[in-house]
Parts: sequence; C-alpha cells; structure tokens
Amino acid sequence: MDEGYNSLPSTHLLGSVPAVVADDKRPAVDEARTGSHSNLHVFPPANGGYQAPGTPYETGGNEQATTNWKGVLSISSYSPYFNVDTDNVVDRILSSMNPLQGDFRRKIDSYPDLYGPVWISTTLVFMLAALGNCGTYLMNRKSVPDTAWVFDVNYVNWAASVVYGYALLVPVAFYFLLQYFGCSASLTRFWCLWGYSLFIFIPSSLLLVFPDEFLRWLIILVAGAASSVFIGINLKSYTEGSDMMVMCVSAMVLQFVLALFIKFLLCLRACGGKNNTERTVTGF
Repeated sequence: MDEGYNSLPSTHLLGSVPAVVADDKRPAVDEARTGSHSNLHVFPPANGGYQAPGTPYETGGNEQATTNWKGVLSISSYSPYFNVDTDNVVDRILSSMNPLQGDFRRKIDSYPDLYGPVWISTTLVFMLAALGNCGTYLMNRKSVPDTAWVFDVNYVNWAASVVYGYALLVPVAFYFLLQYFGCSASLTRFWCLWGYSLFIFIPSSLLLVFPDEFLRWLIILVAGAASSVFIGINLKSYTEGSDMMVMCVSAMVLQFVLALFIKFLLCLRACGGKNNTERTVTGF
C-alpha cells in the first residue's frame, strides 16, 4: 500500500517544486526569449538623448535614402545633419578662422552638419544688407551732412543671390568634378566646408562700414586670403594621391573672387547712393 503511494508522479501535485536544470541544459526558447531584447537601445540614452549625425543610431535609413535622387530631394534625409550642439558649431567656426591648423576635415569626418552653414549664410546675407546700407549712409553723410537715412532693399536681393548661390552651387560643382576624376567626395561635407568658410566675412563686413578705402581693401584682402587658404587646404585632403592641384587652386581663386565681389558690391552701391544724393541736392 505504501509502495503504491510512493510511486505516484510528484510533478502533477500542487505545491511541488520543479527540478533544477543546469545552465547548459536550458531550453532554446529561453535563449530566443532573451535574445530578442539584446538589440534594444539602452534607456535612458547617453548624452541626454543626443546622438551625433553619422552615428549608427541615426544613419541607416537616412544615409541609405540619400544614395538616390529621391533621397537627395527629400528634406527628411537632411534632418540628422541639423542635430548638432553649440559647442561643435563654435569649435568648427574657430577652425575655419585658423586655416593653418588643418584639423577641420577631421572634425567633420565623423558627422558633418548643415546647421552651421545655413546659419552662417543667412547671417552673412543680413549683415551685408544692413551694413551695406549703413556704409552708404556714412559715405553720403560725409559729403552731405544733412543726408536722410534710406534703406535700400536691393542689398538684400544681391546678398541673398550671391551668398546662397555660391554656398549651394559651388560645392555641388566640385563634388561632381571629383566624382568624375575618381576621387572620393561627400556632397554634405562639401556643403559643410564651404558654409563654414564664409564665417570670416561676417566680422569682416562689420569693419567694412568704415569709410576709409585703404582700410576696406586691407580687411577684404586678409579675409579673402584666409578663407581661400582654408578651402584649399581642406579640399587638397580629398584629392590626395591624385594630381588635382589645379582644382584646389581654382577653388581658392573662386573664394577670393567672392571676397572681391563683396567689396565691389558694397563699394559700388555705396558710391551709387552717394551720386544719387548729390544729384538730389544739386537738382541735376
């Protein structure tokens, strides 16, 4: 009688304790259950949720989308390049002001940004428009003391056409040229490079307000030379191993021509405003 009760299976009884299974004999279902969570991101994310553009968390779909023309023309493809903090932008601006340091490409190789170039270009447009009117007023006031302040909206049109057109189209042209000659290049990095190269013209435009012509020429020549060297050094790093010195020199010349165009734009329009004021005063 006792032997019959002792032979009953204990696994079906309530309150029974399951047998301990060794780690190497665990079912495969446990492994699949835990493995499904191994690819999840750690929460909360590091750096307060900030992930630099170009990191594995943000590339993937966005970088894949920009490989065809549909991705290039999509605004959402460029959203990761605006995810940048102020420290990175300031650091890159300082590098653009010191072209001989030669570390700008290293800073944008990991993740280029477009926030800095857009902000710099827009700031330069409004600076040239506002300070161009101010320079015209000072030159007119020098000859006619009772000159009234007049804001010329054409400064905005000229500045926007030149700055935005240059910052957008010139990098595209050099990108396709390098691709044609078999050099590796990135359009986003070129936009970033040419955009930051324009920052030096922002403080320079502040000094161009002074009516001294010699000082104006000195300022624009120094700014144009520094910006040209910055473009040449960084563009040369993309053409290593190939004879592309002519292309680098061409980019430097274009950058210097932009500086001269800004100088002549402000000077000629200021002189034009001065002549119009003299005609109004004299009646001719």
